[in-house]
Amino acid sequence: MAAPVKKKPMRTCVVCRTKREKKDLLRVVLTPDGDIKYDPTGRAAGRGSYLCRNEECIKAELARSGKIAKGLRHKVTDEELTALANEILAQAAKAAREAKEE
Repeated sequence: MAAPVKKKPMRTCVVCRTKREKKDLLRVVLTPDGDIKYDPTGRAAGRGSYLCRNEECIKAELARSGKIAKGLRHKVTDEELTALANEILAQAAKAAREAKEE
């Protein structure tokens, strides 16, 4: 008997509304403590919101579209959003450098 096909979790980017596999998106989480953080593992406790890995979606959210706040159902300040975007872009740059080295 063949093994059952396991479904891959799908999520939607809050900015461009594109559906993709969960692993292909960036997760932003509102922790139970009320902090808003980038979640590279995709498993942190709290309410999550997803963004595409491309810079256009990240920069569109930086332009204060408010989609992450809506997805998290929580107010996000400009400072939190800027810190979050800087953290995500730094992680993306680091991943690109590591991929180049291999």
